[in-house]
Amino acid sequence: MDSIDTLPQFLTSLAIGLLIGLERERNPSAKAGLRTFALVSLLGTLLALIAEKSASPWIIAAGLICIAGMIVASYITAPTENNDPGTTTVTALLIAYALGVLVWIGYSKLAVMLAIATTTLLHLKPELQGLTQRLTRRDLVSILQFSVLSLVILPILPNQNFGPYDAFNPYQAWMMVVLISGMSLAGYVALRWTGQRYGAPLLGFLGGLVSSTATTLLYAKHSKLNAGMLQLSAVVILIASQVVLVRLIVVSAFIAPSLLQQLAPALGLGLLCGLIATLYNWKKLNSAGNLPLPETSNPTEIHAALGFGILFVAVMLCASWLTDVAGSSGLYGIAIVSGLTDVDPIALSSLRLFNLEKLSPHQVVISIALAYIANLAFKFGMAVSIGGIALAKHLAGGFIAIATGVTLGLLFL
Repeated sequence: MDSIDTLPQFLTSLAIGLLIGLERERNPSAKAGLRTFALVSLLGTLLALIAEKSASPWIIAAGLICIAGMIVASYITAPTENNDPGTTTVTALLIAYALGVLVWIGYSKLAVMLAIATTTLLHLKPELQGLTQRLTRRDLVSILQFSVLSLVILPILPNQNFGPYDAFNPYQAWMMVVLISGMSLAGYVALRWTGQRYGAPLLGFLGGLVSSTATTLLYAKHSKLNAGMLQLSAVVILIASQVVLVRLIVVSAFIAPSLLQQLAPALGLGLLCGLIATLYNWKKLNSAGNLPLPETSNPTEIHAALGFGILFVAVMLCASWLTDVAGSSGLYGIAIVSGLTDVDPIALSSLRLFNLEKLSPHQVVISIALAYIANLAFKFGMAVSIGGIALAKHLAGGFIAIATGVTLGLLFL
């Protein structure tokens, strides 16, 4: 039975053990380091081989128990100076052993990926602790709520069309809720985490992920109260408005990737023209100063998610009905009205109807473009009424450039 055919598996196990052990070696309180992790990983592969050849799978379990017992005993008999219970190192050793077993049973690539993920988690302890300290109880509740939306409610909903025009699909409607809530939650957490450290560009980007309308409202107020923030507020608002275009591209790629070729010119040109105008405003901005954070609500509140889901279904039903009764003009009318306050419902509804083959690519692209331009007009009106004429002058060029780019992109249809 002597053979070196199995040598690659053992070399992979050795590399996995050395990778995880290298990180643990740097930790003074760890009772296991480079050599221990390498040997434990090799032991996992060796015992998996023996268990297979002897048809005795209990050997693997026995090895796992022995490894856990020995490392726990080492912490009990010789505690560390800072009384570290060693649970992280114990768990990491058990993972190294299990990864060694995985290598033998044919999951080498998975074992290597898990080893890299494990080492990364072990190494980023200070960063992860800093992140958790910055999150408030409200933020944690938001993450839990998103988990309920995506991992509890979504899987149990039927993926079947109901109602007139087959406009209501519970699974698809809730998927839209999860998608938008997830993007908003990512921006919300990042905004709370980074705070004021990275200036206007990042704050505008994160504010746009959460809500470009809320960001416009907040910085319009600050520009009115503090003339020194006028130029800065304009830059943040412009960036947040352009992030909406990025969101639309990402959402379209996820829901209807075949439509990207028709949608990209309009959204891409709008983004390009907007970036040019934003850079021009940014060059005139001499000092960023301290940036106030947008006071946005938790994006994964259950009532907000339900409200978005209901709005999505209502817009989809109205769009189907108006398209059937009044043709394209009905669809475009509802796109303008619904886009005044939020682009997402009409965009998601149009993309869903495109997948159902109820709308042509031209109709979808035009409806999304009209909704976005209507949203720009609404935010400009908000800036004028709240921030005053001074802010409007700083925003006018950028908003016109974005709207012009989107309009020119429609010529490629």
